[in-house]
This record gives sequence, structure tokens and C-alpha cells, in this order.
Amino acid sequence: MAVDLELVLRGPEAYPLARKALEEMDHRQVWPTPLNYEIWINCVGDPAGALAQEIDRLASQGEPITESVSEALAAQYLTKARLSDQIRDAGDQLSRELDTVSRAIDAAQKSSKAYGRTLAGASEKLAADPEPPALKKMVDTLTAATRRIEQENSSLERQLSDSTQEVSRLREHLEQVRRDAMTDGLTNLANRKAFDEALAKACVAADASGAPMTLAVVDIDHFKRFNDTWGHQTGDQVLRYVASVIGRLGDEPRVAARYGGEEFNLLFPGEAVGVVAGLLEEIRHEIAGRTLKRRSTNEDLGAVTISIGVAQRYPKESASSLIERADTALYSSKRSGRNRVTNAELTHAAA
Repeated sequence: MAVDLELVLRGPEAYPLARKALEEMDHRQVWPTPLNYEIWINCVGDPAGALAQEIDRLASQGEPITESVSEALAAQYLTKARLSDQIRDAGDQLSRELDTVSRAIDAAQKSSKAYGRTLAGASEKLAADPEPPALKKMVDTLTAATRRIEQENSSLERQLSDSTQEVSRLREHLEQVRRDAMTDGLTNLANRKAFDEALAKACVAADASGAPMTLAVVDIDHFKRFNDTWGHQTGDQVLRYVASVIGRLGDEPRVAARYGGEEFNLLFPGEAVGVVAGLLEEIRHEIAGRTLKRRSTNEDLGAVTISIGVAQRYPKESASSLIERADTALYSSKRSGRNRVTNAELTHAAA
């Protein structure tokens, strides 16, 4: 039976559960960051759940829980629930606002009908008794009815204005939730889901316009060996640095994403491979030309290099085929000594 953790955290078991989560983090030598706390409170609250089982699997393999691992765990096991809750809450608020607007419009319609009946009745009485006293009474009745409808219309306008502002706020909130769900927490680049969606849309647009489109696959050289030597937290530092350089090429309509682990993908809609390859050479030189230092000890980490594969999309080519060709070019860069850009089109022409 699934555990309702939100209910548990609002009851008497909350504090013992929180202490247990902190003890577990201390035992596993995990920093008590907000993200790690959320992960471990879910683990101890639902020890039979999928997240707890994955944590146990990683522990059995001796895998340390680094920031990047925590981000991956959260993306897989926490984001969907959090996202669906936020969307559901926003949807409930939108429904309430729409109900309020509907009731206000219904009331205004009833008031308008009543006003119409008042006018019709006044017209009939005026035709039957056109004498001055009767005429004054009709005018007074119409004046009162007009004031009532003006007040109700003013109230309706205020309600509609308030509801419009609330709907706009909820729309902005949902957009922020969507952006968060599409962002890699470690590097702040787009995540794999966001990139796959952008690539699919770009393929459709390229087919419609006939414009070129280029894809680049970037991989940090010897990253595992680097992690083994300096530790995973320093590895996270390197990932963020490389992402900061790559991210400068990601202004719209381009897309820069962390695709997984130490791999990054870049999408260049409307740009030919020759121009893109030149840009990629520039960032490759920039990254390789800088000596990094370990943040905690100021030790020299040496130079970090990247290998890149780049491919221009053929007309009507599928997204998966384009990625496969860029990957093949990346492997060619690796085989040729790393720290280089390989153009799939030139490789194909040479073959």
C-alpha cells in the first residue's frame, strides 16, 4: 500500500521521521541540502518505495550520492509527483475562478432580464395611464431599476477584473512549473526531455521551411577517470563549468541541453554545419585552454577537454537518425585522440 507522505509529515510521526532522515544522510555522508533532505525524507517515509530501493542499490555498488546523482534521482522519482500536484492545485484554482466568473455572468443575465421586464411593464402602464402622476411613478421605477443594473454591472466588472488577474497569475505559475520540469538541476541547461521535444519541433519546422538544421553532441573526455581521481563533487564542478561555456551558444532558437551524465547536446535550427563547426571549435579551444582549480582545496585540476560530433540534418530525416549520425561523429573524435570536432558530413564525403 502506498504511503501518503504528505499526511505523515503533518502528524505526530513527522519529527521522528525527520530525525531519521538526517541520521541516514549523516550515515551515508550525504550533505543535508534541501534536495537531499527531500530525497531522504521520501526514502525513510516509504522504505519499500522505488526511490528507497534505488538508493539501496547504489549503496550496495559503492556509488556515492553526489549532487549530480541526487539531481538524477529527483528527476526520476520526485519531479512527476511534485509537478502533477502543482498542476492539479493550479487547475483547481482555475476551476474556482471560472466558476466565479460563470456565476457572475449568470447573475448579470438575470438582472438584465429583470430590467427588461421592468421596462416592458412600464411601457404597458404608460400606455394605459398616461397621466402625470402615473408618468412620474414610471420614471421613478425606471430610475431605480437603472441604478440597480449599474451597480450590478460595476460589481461584475470588478469580479471579472479580479478573476482575469488571478488567471494570469496561475498561467505564469504553470509556465514556471513547466520550465522547472524541463531544466537540469545541476547545470541549469535544458534537460533531455526538453531537448527531445525541441528537436522534434525543429524537425517539423525544417521540413516546412526547407531551412538547414545542425545537431552537435558534446562529451567531456576521460570524465570517469577524472571523477575517480578527484571525487564526484569536483566532477560536478567540472560539469557546471563546461555547461556554462556551452550554454552561451544556447540563445533561442538554439537549444543547449545536458543529455545525460557528461554528455551535452546542442541544436542549431536554421544553421548550416560549416558555421556551427566553427563555433564549436571556439568553445573547444576555450575549455581546453583553461586550467581549473579544485574549489575546496585550490589544487590544480589540469585542463578539461571535450570531444564533439556534429551533423547537419538531411531533408525529412528522423530525429533518431540525426542523433545517431552525430553520435558516430563523436565516436570518431574519441577514436582520433579526443579534444576535437568531427563533422559527420566531411567524414561521410571522405568515406
